[in-house]
Amino acid sequence: MIQVFNTLTNKKEELKTIEPNKVRMYVCGPTVYNYIHIGNARPVCVFDVFRRFLEYMGYEVTFVQNYTDVNDKIIRQAGAEGISPEACAEKYIAAYCNDAEGLNVRPATVHPRVSEFMPKIIDFIQMLIDKGYAYQAGNDVYYKTRKFISYGKLSNQSLDDLNAGARVEINEIKQDPLDFALWKGCDPSEQHWDSPWGTGRPGWHIECSCMAKYCLGDTIDLHAGGHDLIFPHHENEIAQSEAANDAPFANYWMHNGHINVDHRKMSKSEGNFFLTKDVAETYGYEVIRYLMIQAQYRAPMNYTVELLNACKASLDRLYQCRETLRNALKNAPSGVVSEQAEAAFAKAKSDFINSLSDDLNTADALTAVFELVRELNIMSSDSHTSREQLQKGSDLFEELISVLGLLYERKEQAIPQEVLDLVNQRAEARKAKNFTEADRLREEIKKLGYAVKETRQGVEISKL
Repeated sequence: MIQVFNTLTNKKEELKTIEPNKVRMYVCGPTVYNYIHIGNARPVCVFDVFRRFLEYMGYEVTFVQNYTDVNDKIIRQAGAEGISPEACAEKYIAAYCNDAEGLNVRPATVHPRVSEFMPKIIDFIQMLIDKGYAYQAGNDVYYKTRKFISYGKLSNQSLDDLNAGARVEINEIKQDPLDFALWKGCDPSEQHWDSPWGTGRPGWHIECSCMAKYCLGDTIDLHAGGHDLIFPHHENEIAQSEAANDAPFANYWMHNGHINVDHRKMSKSEGNFFLTKDVAETYGYEVIRYLMIQAQYRAPMNYTVELLNACKASLDRLYQCRETLRNALKNAPSGVVSEQAEAAFAKAKSDFINSLSDDLNTADALTAVFELVRELNIMSSDSHTSREQLQKGSDLFEELISVLGLLYERKEQAIPQEVLDLVNQRAEARKAKNFTEADRLREEIKKLGYAVKETRQGVEISKL
C-alpha cells in the first residue's frame, strides 16, 4: 500500500487511483525566464523519484510537466537581453533541459507549453464566463472567487481571512479584491494573442488548469509542486478547473518543503542565491540530486557546504560498493546463495519499499540501501562467498539505486594499458619479494591516478 500526505485533506492517505494500476500526474514546471536555482531543483528530483517508484511498483504513469513560456517575467528578461520573448523562452527551456538531464531526471510523458495551448486557454476562459464564474472588465477577464464556495480548501484559508489581507490597486477594475486575472489585456505592440476580449495574454493560473485538462482529463490522480505554490497558484487552479469541469480537479496534492541556505531564506537580496548549474560546476549534478532526496520531501531543508560534502561522501560509499562487488565477482567461486544472505536481501528490499510507500520517505529508503551496502561489503571481503550470491546482491543493489536515480555520473572507464602493465610488474616484484620495487611501482601507478591494493579476491585497481 502506497501512502501520500495529501495537502487537500491535511493527512496521510492510501493512494487510490482512478484507473487500476495507472497514475495521471501533473507537476508544475518552470517559468522559463532564467536558470533554475537549487530550490527549483528539489521538486524536480523528488517527484522524479516518486514517478520511478510508482513505475517500479507496477503503475503506468502519465507524467505531465509544463513549461510556462508566456509570462511577464519572460518579457522583461527578453528586453534586458535584447532578444524576443520567444527566443528568451527557448534559451531557458534548453538550459532547464540541460540541468534536468544533469540531475538524471527523466523527461515527462508530455511537456506542454502555454504558447501551444492558447486557443484552448481562450476557450477555457470563455467556458468560465458562460458559467458565470468569470467576467470581462475592459480588456481583462477576472475569476469570481467568491462564487466558488469552497475556495481556500487547499491552503486551509477562509474567504474572510483572505479578504482581510487583500487590497485593490488604484484604477484596478476588479469587482472584488479577491478576484484574480484569467486574461490580461495588453497593447498590440507587446507579445499578445487575439481573443474575444481584445489583444492580451493569459494569467498565470489558467494555463495549468487548461493543460492538465487536455493532457490528463477533467480529474487527475495527483498534482504536485513546491510548497510555495499552494497559494495562490494551486488554490486558483482548483477553483478554475472544478468550476469549468464540474468535477474534482486532483484527488491528491503533494508539496515539497522549501530550502534555506545556512538557516536563512534563500534570496538574491541576501546574497545566498545559488543556481543549480553553478553548484554543479563544483560538486557535479549527482551530488545535488542526492542532496534533494536525502531528507523527507515535505521537511524544510537547510543547504550548507558541509551537507553537500556529506552527500558527496555518501555517494563515494555507494560507488565504492559497486566497484568492490565487481572486483569480488571476478574471482568468486561458484556456489549457492546462503539462507542468511537471502534473508538480508529480502529485508533490504522490504525496508526500501516500505520507506518509499510511506509518503516517499527517501531518507529511510537510503538507510535501507546503506544497510544493504554493509552486508555486501562483508560478503565481498569473504573469499568463500559464491559468485551467485554476490551477483544476486549486486543485482538488488543496482535495482534499488535505479529507483532513486543515483550512480549515473561516474561512468566506468577502461583502465589504461600503461596502468595494467605497471600492476603486472608490481605483482612480479612482490612475487620475487622485491618490496622496494613494488612500493616504487605503486607510486608510479598513483601518479597516473590509480590506486592498487591486494584483497582476498585478488588485486583491486581503483581510480583516485
